[in-house]
Amino acid sequence: MSDLPRKAVTRTAKLAALPIGFAGRATWGLGKRIGGKSAEIVGRELQQRTAEQLFKVLGELKGGAMKFGQALSVFESALPEEVAGPYRAALTKLQEAAPPMPTRTVHAVLDERLGEEWPELFLEFEDKPSAAASIGQVHHAVWHDGREVAVKVQYPGAGDALLADLTQLSRFARLLGPLIPGMDIKPLIAELRDRVSEELDYGLEAQAQQTHAEEFAGDPDVLVPAVVHQCEQVLVTEWIDGIPMSEVIADGTEEQRDRAGQLLARFLFSGPARTGLLHADPHPGNFRLLPDEKGGWRLGVLDFGTVDRLPGGLPPTIGASLRMTLDGEAEAVYAMLCEEGFVKESIELEPDAVLDYLLPIIEPAQADEFTFSRGWMRSQAARVGDPRSPAYQLGKRLNLPPAYLLIHRVTLSTIGVLCQLGATVRLRDELEEWLPGFLPEEELEDDGEPAAEA
Repeated sequence: MSDLPRKAVTRTAKLAALPIGFAGRATWGLGKRIGGKSAEIVGRELQQRTAEQLFKVLGELKGGAMKFGQALSVFESALPEEVAGPYRAALTKLQEAAPPMPTRTVHAVLDERLGEEWPELFLEFEDKPSAAASIGQVHHAVWHDGREVAVKVQYPGAGDALLADLTQLSRFARLLGPLIPGMDIKPLIAELRDRVSEELDYGLEAQAQQTHAEEFAGDPDVLVPAVVHQCEQVLVTEWIDGIPMSEVIADGTEEQRDRAGQLLARFLFSGPARTGLLHADPHPGNFRLLPDEKGGWRLGVLDFGTVDRLPGGLPPTIGASLRMTLDGEAEAVYAMLCEEGFVKESIELEPDAVLDYLLPIIEPAQADEFTFSRGWMRSQAARVGDPRSPAYQLGKRLNLPPAYLLIHRVTLSTIGVLCQLGATVRLRDELEEWLPGFLPEEELEDDGEPAAEA
């Protein structure tokens, strides 16, 4: 097996074959319908075959192709239930594993980056990887001081592979659109491409992870493993066990699902407030559910290769516009959206229509607690993705300013995971605690803390 299929011609050929395969299956489907098989059954079989081919290729290629697959994986809950099964199985494989690098390649990278005496840094080192991802794989080991560690080793040629894949994928983004109804694929690929250089830099990742580890040290709800050692292409961090989020999604108890969902929402909103950084890769492979000392659960968070730098936390305009939408202040919401660039100067919309567009999306913030579900996610995807719906027509005329692009993707991805979990979450509690601008100023004390109830 090759280390990483990184010759441009090889990778391009594999990816270029995807749309040809899609077209071939569409022809096959037409033949089946002519032969008398119902369109609904043919449609399901077509989706299943498409999913199997797409994610088989993405998983084999690793790099940007796999990164794209992982980004799509959290939107699986938007698919109709009758076709979600094959997607769910294929996508889950991408979240936790990919074909591993040969041992000789791993050792060669460690020889080059840690020195030929690198085995002396470890009391134990497992050659078989414990996890593989888009640009590197993780090995379980014991550091020379006795600490269990995770050793992340970057694939040789990962940078070229990432850029080549995402460039090629962007060329047929339109063909991939039907995989996730209601989602524009092209901006997702463009944004992933913009983040390539950051994700390849393990120095930046180590800084972001250590910032989180120090801020959340001793936290009863969230555990971030500390950085032990870092150099080019190698990152060593403390090891954490726990139940992978994908397993909680597949087989978790109601208690585990609800707790995982609550802590995921808490981490999403508290992280920027506490660290000035937003963890920007919230797919299930990056989270663990860990038992705490009181018999409950806390959230383990991995992989800080992609972060959004928000020195002041999340923009207060998000909290303020969310609160005003909940309060039905159509004119004020519309004015803020125009000011922030969500509505371009050349566009004129009815404020009440914009409010009607937004209210169903923010339903989870209205109640004291909300149960996220695949059904709710599908209804939202259908509402904004059906060209015949008013929401689709209005949504096409809205703009997403660059400063909000990553925040938007992370929020959507997190909601996707919450729907996969089927978690009941007190989201409003987290918004009131952590989201700047959500509570009116008169409800805040002089020190900025929520006012105590009488």
